[in-house]
Amino acid sequence: MQPPAPKPARERVLDAAHQLMLTVGLARATTKEIARAAGCSEAALYKHFASKEDLFIRVLTERLPQLTPLLNGLATEHGGGTVEENLTEIARQAALFYEQSFPIAASLYAETQLKRRHDEAMREMGKGPHLPIEGLDAYLRAEQAAGRVRADADTFAAASLLMGACAQRAFAYDVTAERPPAHTFAARLARTLLAGIGV
Repeated sequence: MQPPAPKPARERVLDAAHQLMLTVGLARATTKEIARAAGCSEAALYKHFASKEDLFIRVLTERLPQLTPLLNGLATEHGGGTVEENLTEIARQAALFYEQSFPIAASLYAETQLKRRHDEAMREMGKGPHLPIEGLDAYLRAEQAAGRVRADADTFAAASLLMGACAQRAFAYDVTAERPPAHTFAARLARTLLAGIGV
């Protein structure tokens, strides 16, 4: 039986970057270390990624649970599933995303220059932490128009509350072994939120 073909360099770099960012943090995961862990040269890394910030954003979008496709799909094709089921799945994916991205991104706030470069790269790529809130707001407004969310509900505030709670779960329980499981946390959060905005 033939051994599996080696992964392309781009995939190896993403895997190595993800692992190093999780273990040593973004600030200490240098492109030199990432290239070495991926078994390629630093020049080869830069063939695929314009900068360390670009690589970080690609790790977030290609290696962590994704909210944007889920939110976009729900906003354009609302009505499938109950609002509670949809909010539960959104909250579950968001909780997992923040849980996995928090250890990577936390070091951004320790280095002003790195944070500034990261923010600039995010703006240039049209990415940012505001997008999940806007996506959830769009979904809730679609459900509002369909009569499944109260007409007077503040959908932006509701979206902010749900995403904020998911981010807080990653932060608040990071130092304990008692983080609520994502699926039960998501179900409770969705049920509580819907009690305030549901019809």
